[in-house]
Amino acid sequence: MAGHEHHHHHFSLCFCDLMRLLWSLVMPCVYLSLALTLLLLLVLLGLRVWLQGRRKTRRAQDGGPAVAFFHPYCNAGGGGERVLWCSLRALMNRYPNVSFVVYTGDKGVTGEQVLEGARQRFNITLPRPVTFIFLRHRGLVEAASYPHFTLLGQSLGSMFLGWEALTAFVPDLYVDSMGYAFTLPIFRYLGGCKVASYVHYPTVSTDMLTVVRERNPRFNNADFISRNPVLSAVKVLYYCLFALLYGLAGSCSDVVMVNSTWTLGHILALWRCPGRTSVVYPPCDVRAFLDVPGRAGGDTKCQSIVSVGQFRPEKDHLLQIRAFAKLLDRKGDGPGGREALRLVLIGGCRNQEDEDRVLMLRGLCQELGVSDRVDFKLNVPFDELKRELVSATIGLHTMWNEHFGIGVVECMAAGTIVLAHKSGGPKLDIVVPHEGRQTGFLADSEDSYAAAMEIILALTPSARLEIKRAARESVGRFSDQEFEACFLAATEALMNQLVR
Repeated sequence: MAGHEHHHHHFSLCFCDLMRLLWSLVMPCVYLSLALTLLLLLVLLGLRVWLQGRRKTRRAQDGGPAVAFFHPYCNAGGGGERVLWCSLRALMNRYPNVSFVVYTGDKGVTGEQVLEGARQRFNITLPRPVTFIFLRHRGLVEAASYPHFTLLGQSLGSMFLGWEALTAFVPDLYVDSMGYAFTLPIFRYLGGCKVASYVHYPTVSTDMLTVVRERNPRFNNADFISRNPVLSAVKVLYYCLFALLYGLAGSCSDVVMVNSTWTLGHILALWRCPGRTSVVYPPCDVRAFLDVPGRAGGDTKCQSIVSVGQFRPEKDHLLQIRAFAKLLDRKGDGPGGREALRLVLIGGCRNQEDEDRVLMLRGLCQELGVSDRVDFKLNVPFDELKRELVSATIGLHTMWNEHFGIGVVECMAAGTIVLAHKSGGPKLDIVVPHEGRQTGFLADSEDSYAAAMEIILALTPSARLEIKRAARESVGRFSDQEFEACFLAATEALMNQLVR
């Protein structure tokens, strides 16, 4: 009994010694953490004071406020760049005493060449000069730099690129026009700037989280991840944590503009700032197509089905070819059958990977026995694109959850009956009734696409004309003028704070 008490007393002493040892280690760590935190806060405060001092000096020299757009790929020719130049043109016309800056990572070009490219591609000329800040480290935001944890790597890279931009020029209003949300807190809290953002596509979406949870390989980098429940669970946790950080960064924005109802839903779910968020549809060059007279009935001898889109995997050209093959099987070889139909795939090839994808698609056409009825037209000039759309019977679109769909708008403006994917922007914003009239068709599978194409081809000339007219009338809400009016309305309160 005495031995047991002695053992218990010895154990109590050991436990007390262990607790004293842990306490002696924990407290210095706590003090060190507090000291490092205080030091970090002082450094951040010092940086903020330094940056704001630079902004005051610059404003005293310039005599007015400055607005800066963060667009590392401003010399590209896509819809995002059209948003940039239309935004600048609208603000320049409205606010003559404000200067404008564009942060870009383009190399090997001058500012004059960038502006000339915008004029040639989009027919947009800015009313006065804009200053370009050429960033040296654009590679930090490119997906190729991060074979693993790509989203996190690109987001951290954007913060470093944003810091390079902020130290080069401190604006009064910062506008992220490419979707780099993690730059927003840097400009707001370190630069003391007002911040706004135009979101084309959420970096992470609630759909993406659902797909990862379902262990679908679409958003898992390798099949072994989707097959392994433990790795998939880790991936889900990674995406959820990233979504939380993305929402916190995005919520820093004073004004949020999104390009579609689909994007609006995801941004509201993640950023949670409904009072500051509005839909501003992107500007589409509808006038170039509306100026071309539409055909009343179409040529029934040979009817073409035209698809416009880069040869990227998400555009799902595989679905287009398979659905077209099923349509040909339904039509047979009789009059108005196989020989009367053509599928024309128009798109750009960015690199060797895209060119290899085209070879694969050609192989599929041979495998399905439709290669004689499918034409591939790569990197065609705009005039040829316009001719193909205007003469086509059906404009085909198959991308799942397209955030907006400029190509769909162009098809409708050209007087082509559109058949788009039943999801995303086409479903919610574009292929919707106009004044109670049908503007196009939607589908979501090989069979439903084939059936819809068969219905469209069987329409009477008058029924086809009615759909075309409704579609062409509806696309006016996506014009440059409509975009500029909505953009100015969304940013008016912020701009008035700068110029008062």
